[in-house]
Amino acid sequence: MAGILLVAWTMYLILAPSTSNASPAPQNKSHDFRRKLLGLDKCNACIGTSICKKFFKDEIRFARWMSAQPNLSSEDLQSYEGNYSDNTAGLRPVVLSHLMSPLLHEISDNSICTSADKGKSCSIEAILRATPRFQSWVRSNLLLPSMVKGLATPMLRCPSQRLLDRIVRRYFEVIDVGSMQMKHFTEKDKLRLLYTLAVNQQPLILQMFPGTEGWPFLRYHGSCGRMMVWAGSRPLRSMFSSPLERRADIAYQLIHITQSLRSNSLQFNLYYTSVSEDMFGTLDDSRVFIIDTSTIGIIDLQEAGSPPDEDLQSEYIDVFSCLSGSCARPPPCKTVRAVQSFILLCKHVLHNLIGPNDAPSAQLPKAAVRELAICADQSQTDQRIICAVQALKDTLRSLRPCSALYGYRLLPVGDVCACMPIN
Repeated sequence: MAGILLVAWTMYLILAPSTSNASPAPQNKSHDFRRKLLGLDKCNACIGTSICKKFFKDEIRFARWMSAQPNLSSEDLQSYEGNYSDNTAGLRPVVLSHLMSPLLHEISDNSICTSADKGKSCSIEAILRATPRFQSWVRSNLLLPSMVKGLATPMLRCPSQRLLDRIVRRYFEVIDVGSMQMKHFTEKDKLRLLYTLAVNQQPLILQMFPGTEGWPFLRYHGSCGRMMVWAGSRPLRSMFSSPLERRADIAYQLIHITQSLRSNSLQFNLYYTSVSEDMFGTLDDSRVFIIDTSTIGIIDLQEAGSPPDEDLQSEYIDVFSCLSGSCARPPPCKTVRAVQSFILLCKHVLHNLIGPNDAPSAQLPKAAVRELAICADQSQTDQRIICAVQALKDTLRSLRPCSALYGYRLLPVGDVCACMPIN
């Protein structure tokens, strides 16, 4: 027996060195690839981990993610198409997106290290934890305006306490969500929230104003590392060559959405700081949603926010102030016109959906073309722009058809379908 054990031990010693030098198993390579691509190697300077299990159970997949593909992570892409599945439904399209592009993330990480004179390589989390701003977060159970002052996020230009309380209450990445106090937040929870606020507000807007409560935003599924997941949609530009009736319906919805952001029961004025066609998308039932919320500002109409920070003291300018890739800040809230969102929408999106080329066909009244021009003209008075927007909306309403293509407003009435208006 002893001889057998000796032979076995000898064979182990002979084989062990070659085994240690063997290539990692494909499964381990795939696991490491996913961790790096998701940004888990950078947590807790990340969004969170609420949906990581679904990634590693393959319930969430990149459309091209069949194995560990190095070329996928080398591309400087911010968003990817993917699929989500669970036990309650089949495959659903989703968007998997970094807070910003990998290149900007690298630049941002390097700036964190250099801010502490650590060259281009350091413990990012350790540097951020040591900052005076984060230490103020550690000591507080409330998220106060002074704690977010100097951040470039558009929705934090003049934050009210009511707005900050809503951010904390709706923060999806903590176990006990629902309280406006951060007593149940661990330090890593606080760092993740602060990092997200400093880099990209998109996941927070989707959590604060969910589509299930009537807001025009797609469903937020969660995050893993530096990647967030929300419901997929078709790009708005794919509709630019559609028949006028479809484009008129989309234009009508865009105006309606913009009006609802400005006037709602919560008394928050959500306004655009910039607009592009990539900001919007459509679903199969022709419903329009805002898919990029990173440039939306928020003004609390019920409670005055903190004063604008044009003359920031040095104590409010730190490494967190420029993590989004730019130190530039949107204009102060007091400079935001009541019609700013309409001007940007008409100038950068609606003119691609409807315009002079539609008028000769007599399908689009020439008055609608004039109203669109007034809406896009920032030299016009607010009152004139508001009147033009409403007149344009009334014209578009008459062009919207009632058919199976517009399922979002169809109501069953006996054996036929009737259209439900949205006013």
